[in-house]
Amino acid sequence: RRSSDLLADQGCEWKDDVMPIKEWYEGKVEQKKEAVFGQLPKFTDGDFVLFQSNAILRYLGRKHGLYGKNEKEAALIDMVNDGVEDLRLKYSRVFFYEWETSKDTYIEALPNHLRPFERLVSQNPSGFLMGSNVSFSDYNFLDLLQNHVVFAPDCLKDFPHLQAFKDKMESRPKLKAYLESEAHKNRPIHPTRKV
Repeated sequence: RRSSDLLADQGCEWKDDVMPIKEWYEGKVEQKKEAVFGQLPKFTDGDFVLFQSNAILRYLGRKHGLYGKNEKEAALIDMVNDGVEDLRLKYSRVFFYEWETSKDTYIEALPNHLRPFERLVSQNPSGFLMGSNVSFSDYNFLDLLQNHVVFAPDCLKDFPHLQAFKDKMESRPKLKAYLESEAHKNRPIHPTRKV
């Protein structure tokens, strides 16, 4: 979903091939044999094939000028994106494996996880996570915030800068059109939970 947000916002055309989750896990999908680490997503750009979400995001970031203005800004964007991924790992563990037993505890601790991002956005006059322009890490973080708002609707109420960041990203015209499209709405966060 995060790469799709980036591609939509950059005005790119792409095709999503959604794999049947049950068949994928049972090894009945031919594409699983190609997957370098046995997992998706897979990204193809002509004859170039890439796996791993963040490798895809970084590639698209470089390709579309969404990786900062210089090496230092790129390193800061990498740092922030690694922080996003740290939170995504915590969220994913609960969302995919410990939903019934850990959801409430996770939501209770969520403000502590969001606070560093609130501070980053509040210190950046552009309203993005890092740098003066949108970067690939902003799309990654937007996706994670949107996921959190689904199961914890009030999670941003004490974080005005994060709410403003989310609103700013979601109001970008091309991204807004994609987020309102059936293509986006029909892609659940979790394929078996239909969330």
